[in-house]
Amino acid sequence: MEIKLLSLTLQNFKNHRDLTVNFGERTEITGDNTQGKTTIGESIPWNLYNTDVFGSKLDPSPTTYDADETMVSLLFSKDGKQVLLGRSLKKGKATYYINEVPSKAGDFNELLEKLFDKDLFLSLFNPNYFFTLHWEKQRALLLKYVPSPLNKEVLKHMPERQAVELEKLLKKHSLGDIEEIHKDNKKKKDKKYIAAQSRTKTLREQFEEFAPSVPLESLNAELNQLIKERNEIEKITDSAGSNNSRINVLQNQIKRLLDERNQMKEDFKLLKEEKIQDTCRVCQQPLQDESLEAAESEKQKRIQDFKKQYDQIVIKRKELEEELSGLEFIDVSEQMEKVRELQAKISPIEQEIRNHKQAEKLQEQVQQAEKEEQEILSSLNESIFILDSIKAFRAKEAELQAEKVQALFDTLSVRLFEKQKNGELKNTFEIEMGGKAYRQLSLSEGIRAGLELREVLSKQSGVIAPVFVDNAESITSFKQPSGQLIISRVVAGKELTIEVNSNE
Repeated sequence: MEIKLLSLTLQNFKNHRDLTVNFGERTEITGDNTQGKTTIGESIPWNLYNTDVFGSKLDPSPTTYDADETMVSLLFSKDGKQVLLGRSLKKGKATYYINEVPSKAGDFNELLEKLFDKDLFLSLFNPNYFFTLHWEKQRALLLKYVPSPLNKEVLKHMPERQAVELEKLLKKHSLGDIEEIHKDNKKKKDKKYIAAQSRTKTLREQFEEFAPSVPLESLNAELNQLIKERNEIEKITDSAGSNNSRINVLQNQIKRLLDERNQMKEDFKLLKEEKIQDTCRVCQQPLQDESLEAAESEKQKRIQDFKKQYDQIVIKRKELEEELSGLEFIDVSEQMEKVRELQAKISPIEQEIRNHKQAEKLQEQVQQAEKEEQEILSSLNESIFILDSIKAFRAKEAELQAEKVQALFDTLSVRLFEKQKNGELKNTFEIEMGGKAYRQLSLSEGIRAGLELREVLSKQSGVIAPVFVDNAESITSFKQPSGQLIISRVVAGKELTIEVNSNE
């Protein structure tokens, strides 16, 4: 893009009642102080942005005379296409013109935004404007036209392992997304790793508590021998128990049968003495002979049945007594004591064997916990490695970008980053000349610094714009800048003079 100033008309603008300036490739404005040299330069950004050359508010009111309206018209071309813009101010009210057509402020400003960037234009027009911006704006404006090094270029200068890992990840995500992913993972795994370490420690302590000192094979061998001895004794006690239990059963049954026999003796005596009733129990009528005989017969039958039942009880009792006489009570108290002694030895061994099984389970849990802990640590270390790699990437990117930017300048030094105590880089911006910061430069040094910087901006942005060098008398010589050159120089005792050199 090339911007050229063609002509400028000032009406009642500060100390200029009516002035027209036609611009060439080199326009020199000379004259004594208070002749309005700087005002000519100021009128151009006022026409465009309602500011002075430094981007500050500007009062265009006439200084030595009275007038109702201030008007500035600027004719310029952008890539050969002419545009005429006008701005007037009357009683505090602004009026805008686009190619002589009255227009709204919004349309006027929208056109300017489409034509060129304000900060870039003013930085190219006034060599000192750039340095009035906040350092973050200065940095952003310069880097806007100096692209960052490509990822592959940065990776090429990094350690191989970091480069290989980042190159793989950068195929799927941006560097910022990779950083967020691994920051989140590191935060989670930090907590999980602490919890995993605690769990592993607890399980190890439990394992040590249950870990038996005697081998399982020895315990099983000793237990089997004791159980064998107990089983042999229990065969005897079980047999004796059956014998003694049978004796008790027989004794109880014989006693029950004796009690039953004695009771039957009493009952038989009553049955024999029972009298036959000669009257009916229901109707109270005397019984006939046949009825009496039947009653007697029924009684005799009951007596016979009673005797038969009695005889069966006697026979059963004798059978049980005969069986009892063939049994003898067996004393197994010594064997029972021996069983108790053996069981007292068996119980702790069985507990030791249970401890073995518990220890085996705990050992499996310890191994699993150690595996999980290692997996978490591996994931944590991976994220730490990736985050360190990203830090190294950004440091190398910053270094390469700084080298790239620095290579654009001849005499100026540019600082884009500063290293913090934690080793990380922090964005900054400082331009120096001869080891001095811009704010420490003299007027002539500041102009030369501004001219060099605007040349870099012009070349990198591809925008060729006019430059206004005020107070040019303070510098004896400087390199011809790109674009139109407008020079304002103080010449004592001289009236305002405008000389145009139109060599194109």
